[in-house]
Amino acid sequence: MENPLLNDPDVFPSPEVLAKTLGKSYTVFEELIGEITGDEVGLTVEWRFYNDGKAWLGKVCYKKKTIFWLSAWDGYFQTTFLFTEKTKPGVMELPIDETLKNEFAQNQPMGKLIALPVKVTKKKQIKDVLQLVRYKKESK
Repeated sequence: MENPLLNDPDVFPSPEVLAKTLGKSYTVFEELIGEITGDEVGLTVEWRFYNDGKAWLGKVCYKKKTIFWLSAWDGYFQTTFLFTEKTKPGVMELPIDETLKNEFAQNQPMGKLIALPVKVTKKKQIKDVLQLVRYKKESK
């Protein structure tokens, strides 16, 4: 099983560190971060080292609400959205890639939450992430 990178608690995930880790997908990462932290979407990214997973994760929030978690992998980054049984039907109706919907439909709940990880390597995947961000911001 693969593990996220950025495992050194003393090395903050600066743009330089992320560029080296993400490789070609770093430009996609930059574009997504630009989109979500702009005035229109208004999210913030807070990087923190988590001892339980032994890796740096980005907590992406709108005000105090966590929208998704961000992790860096070898050559790509992953956004992980957490939904409930109540919000699951709305996710299935979103205009996102059918593969994501199928994977999400198969995922088992962890407690009360169902994870929807999106492995991002290409620019065209940003639109799916933004659809999920909008839905998560609006859901209760």
